[in-house]
Amino acid sequence: MVESVAFGLTKEYRDRFQQALDKRDDAFILKNLEGVNAADITALLYEFNSQESKYVLDLLDVEIRAEIITELDRDTRIAFFKIYQPDELIKIIDHLDSDDAADILNELPIKIREEVLAGLDKVLRMQVIDLLRYDENVAGGLMAKELVTAHVNWTVVQCIEEIRKQVENVSKFYAVYVVDDYNKLLGRVHLQQLILTDSKTLVKDIYDPELISVQTHLEDTEVASMMRKYDLESVPVVNVYGQLVGRITIDDVVDVITEQAEEERQLMSGISEDVEEDDSIWRLTRARLPWLLIGIIGGLISVQFIGLFAIDLMRITAIAFFIPLIQATGGNVGIQSSSIVVQSLANPGFVEEGLWKRLIKVFLVALLNGFLLSLIVLAANMLLGGDNNRLFIVVSLALFTVVLVASLIGTITPLILNKFGFNPALASGPFITTTNDLLGLGIYFLTIHFFL
Repeated sequence: MVESVAFGLTKEYRDRFQQALDKRDDAFILKNLEGVNAADITALLYEFNSQESKYVLDLLDVEIRAEIITELDRDTRIAFFKIYQPDELIKIIDHLDSDDAADILNELPIKIREEVLAGLDKVLRMQVIDLLRYDENVAGGLMAKELVTAHVNWTVVQCIEEIRKQVENVSKFYAVYVVDDYNKLLGRVHLQQLILTDSKTLVKDIYDPELISVQTHLEDTEVASMMRKYDLESVPVVNVYGQLVGRITIDDVVDVITEQAEEERQLMSGISEDVEEDDSIWRLTRARLPWLLIGIIGGLISVQFIGLFAIDLMRITAIAFFIPLIQATGGNVGIQSSSIVVQSLANPGFVEEGLWKRLIKVFLVALLNGFLLSLIVLAANMLLGGDNNRLFIVVSLALFTVVLVASLIGTITPLILNKFGFNPALASGPFITTTNDLLGLGIYFLTIHFFL
């Protein structure tokens, strides 16, 4: 039974668990959840309503309860907490790290937040109050207060004794940060070095001053980029005076990267807000409508543009058959190019490369793609489309030009947006497609007009 929870919830298991809930079969519930990962229990609880989920959680140890609560998505957790009393929330939040506790308190109504905050453990309460003053999207709002520090003038034996005391409150322990009398961050000392060094040696003689840190006001996306670039498991956070105030661990950064990827995916799909499938109809409509309107406007402009060449269409009606081919190819090439650039911009080293070198490479790729696509279209038309070879050559020439221009637009647009501080993912999807549709039509009809 446990295996079905951990590796995929079956309908039979879900129904059997529902029966246990209906009958309040505590023994079955506890037996089947024993040893199951908190994330898997969370996935199971999504199958039941809030009251049923709360009943299951109340049977579990408070430490597991706290871990499951942090695994819930934000919207579900907000709805879930409406059936909790402040004293129940206090018991759970008291077992969380300070950063998770601050996140949850931010999700509560102000009145309940004040009650819960007043009932928390004194140390945790002070840590959370300090964290609540930071925005959620900066390093200060991302960090946890729990960390292990050593004074620069301690001996190794003093340092080890203090580590044993401090580590009781630290769930994930990656490094010992070295500070001075004013809590200014000086560096870090490796555990291996502490173990191998003579017990009377001072920390100042063995610590490593080469340490990457971030300031509290740094954007969370920049923190994630830095940790990914330097392959860091944790990074210390300092204030404007260089004093150590917290640390950010890799699990918090993974959440930021996931959210950023989801946001960019939605933008590239033409969705302007962060929405979920179970959001209201109005919210889902509002998120999709702006880019759909852009597509409609682009389509109306296309209609007017085609009207300018009505005489050419009447003279050679066959040219209308190739309009979908031109538009589809231009849109696809533009999306491919912009998607590659958006993905590459997430790599800090990408910006440091030469722009001209990048553009030349893009041009050469587009040149080869355009040549091959045009050749294929020309050959297919000559084999299947009759004897209007002159038209087929002009269509292939137009297609070749469209591929070059669409690739250039798809590459440059994200770079320009990124340069001016806009999310480059805006360049993908409907924006690039609509732009390249219009440019493709212009190139196609102008080519037809001049050569035929």
